[in-house]
Amino acid sequence: MSQQTDLSKYNNDWYQPGSPVKRVLWYFVNGAIMLNPMNPFSGLRKFSLRLFGAKIGTDVVVKPRVNVKYPWKLTIGDHVWIGEQVWIDNLDEVVIGNHVCLSQGAMLLCGNHNYKKVTFDLMIGPIRLEDGVWIGAQTTVCPGVTCKSHAVLSVGSVANKDLEAYGIYSGIPAEKIKDRVVEA
Repeated sequence: MSQQTDLSKYNNDWYQPGSPVKRVLWYFVNGAIMLNPMNPFSGLRKFSLRLFGAKIGTDVVVKPRVNVKYPWKLTIGDHVWIGEQVWIDNLDEVVIGNHVCLSQGAMLLCGNHNYKKVTFDLMIGPIRLEDGVWIGAQTTVCPGVTCKSHAVLSVGSVANKDLEAYGIYSGIPAEKIKDRVVEA
């Protein structure tokens, strides 16, 4: 006989992403500044992220309605563009290299659940986007994935494994369709 999921036994007490006070304060700042479509100022969003511990390089653009779970688990390099409605669900560390573009609606998803366990345990994994990566609109990068230098994840795709350098990936799950050639 097969076991059934029992969410009454779910327990993620082991997961401590930061002090409860810090998390509550960020919840309100995130809603008022980051997610607010009436805030046109990228500088105010970057200031708020830095105030809560994000490491952010120079010439970074953060568009309106970007949702960041825990800024203290976020590192962003130089010359990065983060488009509207990007969701950085960083239950674990997210490191974004230099010259990276996250297009509108992209999701960086650092957490999932173990469907094989009766207790549906939380599983987390870091995400790393190396220099020159382009994460297309409405895509998802899954926990534990590294997108290597200049990889491209095309519109609507899901990366559930590492992407090779200079590879262009498409589909669900994403598969390499060709090499990326960057011209001068």
